[in-house]
Amino acid sequence: MHWFEKLNQYFPVEEMKSKEHMETLLRERPDIYYKDESPLHVMMYVEFDYFIFIDYLFVSKDARGQGLGHKLIEKLKQKGKPIILEVEPVNYEDSDTEKRLHFYKREGFEHAQSIGYRRRSLATNEINQMEILYWAPHNESEEMIFNGMRKTYELIHTYKDMQFYGKSYQPVDEVLTFEEDRVGENILEDI
Repeated sequence: MHWFEKLNQYFPVEEMKSKEHMETLLRERPDIYYKDESPLHVMMYVEFDYFIFIDYLFVSKDARGQGLGHKLIEKLKQKGKPIILEVEPVNYEDSDTEKRLHFYKREGFEHAQSIGYRRRSLATNEINQMEILYWAPHNESEEMIFNGMRKTYELIHTYKDMQFYGKSYQPVDEVLTFEEDRVGENILEDI
């Protein structure tokens, strides 16, 4: 099965970039956008000078529980940069959301509670709330994580969006908010 099909079957439609979008990023931004794949996994990620963003991480059901996800995260941690990713809030009707959060908590990720993220899906036209998780090897601040998310949104998520989708995503200031004193639920606390 093609790497895109694996991702497309696993991730919700509102979270997926189009195949053309990802292939264009791989072709036109090979300096920052990468694909790491095997028959049992697909990981799409962005590497900037001061952080890494995991765009998609898929591990086949056949390989889950065998340490493959841990090895992939460790490979990125060896670069010594903060790692940022987006996750869905826990949906108790979808056990995979809770399993993903358990996995990232075991890997040392924290929940960026001061960052709000609400984006309209171009596929469904619905507003989707996502949560930001991060691993900070040098105790990087949530403000630094926020700035990394802004950069990712502007350079990766919305890259040539009119060309691929016939419409544009919302401006970054409508999607991402930073409130240092925001009191939100830590989604990793009770996991």
